[in-house]
Amino acid sequence: MAKILMKGNEAFGRAAIEAGCHYFFGYPITPQSELPEYLSRELPKVGGAFVQAESEVAAINMVYGAGGSGVRVMTSSSSPGVALKQEGITYCAGAEVPCVVLNIMRGGPGLGTIQPSQADYYMSTKGGGNGDYRTPVYAPASVQEAVDMIIEAFDVADQYRTPVMVVADGMIGQMMEPVDFEKERKHRDLPEKDWASCGHDNKRKPNIINSLYLQSEELEQHNLKLEKKYKTIEENEVQYEMYKTEDADLVFVAYGTVSRIVKTAIEGLRKEGYKVGLIRPKTLWPFPNEAFKQIPNAKDLLVVEMSLGQMIDDVKLACECKLPVHFYGRSGGMIPTPAAIAEKAKEILGEVALGGVK
Repeated sequence: MAKILMKGNEAFGRAAIEAGCHYFFGYPITPQSELPEYLSRELPKVGGAFVQAESEVAAINMVYGAGGSGVRVMTSSSSPGVALKQEGITYCAGAEVPCVVLNIMRGGPGLGTIQPSQADYYMSTKGGGNGDYRTPVYAPASVQEAVDMIIEAFDVADQYRTPVMVVADGMIGQMMEPVDFEKERKHRDLPEKDWASCGHDNKRKPNIINSLYLQSEELEQHNLKLEKKYKTIEENEVQYEMYKTEDADLVFVAYGTVSRIVKTAIEGLRKEGYKVGLIRPKTLWPFPNEAFKQIPNAKDLLVVEMSLGQMIDDVKLACECKLPVHFYGRSGGMIPTPAAIAEKAKEILGEVALGGVK
């Protein structure tokens, strides 16, 4: 099939259906409302079920129940809505219920604005709920990548029995780009869902989906089991892009749509003779620490985000604090421009050339 032009939010919905997700529970909130609207129309056509819950809290607990029965299930929201879902997400993590949670990020804190943002990095990567748990986090930079990552997220969720998050700022949800739903994709040998709590006709013992462990020793063993799983995910599921980093004196670090703005800045800086490149994390967790070992010429790193610098700590850890880490960001729904990013890079590179103090 040829590429088709789709809005980001609708492409997310179609990708979920293509991945075999026939059950969606959600609640409308800008700038992701087109997604539940699309699924409310399309899921019945494939024998699926769409439920607009009375709240985000109700929606994530419906996800918990449906996912526990073994079906592929998804919810979506925007920043304050995903904040409300955090208790249910940690329940899913503790009970090892696979599901996909999509966050079309907007400015905050609180209700904030409906404009695009990346200020949910902490909530997504550090865990917004309680306890020792992690969730894989994908960050698409285009509508095509949004499609690819949603489909992969369902496979990863099933492979590891874990919630998986996909985070995209409001620009991804609202922009229209050509997408190909028939491109070749990574094949995974997924395990049978013999753990699922569903009908068994008395042929086995009942399966129990639960995150409650009243005995400390038992809960510690469960946490250690989860930690082993997370280490396996860190070993196998890291994704990132290296862009013109081979000879770069300054390497940008950016994800999502901001990385595209950074690439525009890089093209202009390269034409002026500046050696600059980009590390783009495609997975925010696990974070691509190995990428920072592949930039031998770099003298400085410049993190660019639509936030006040939430990714900086991960970048410092990834480079083992061996390089100065600078920052340029906009907040509250403001979008950085290529010109402003280039100006910040020149400021840093000028200091390097003049031997100035950072």
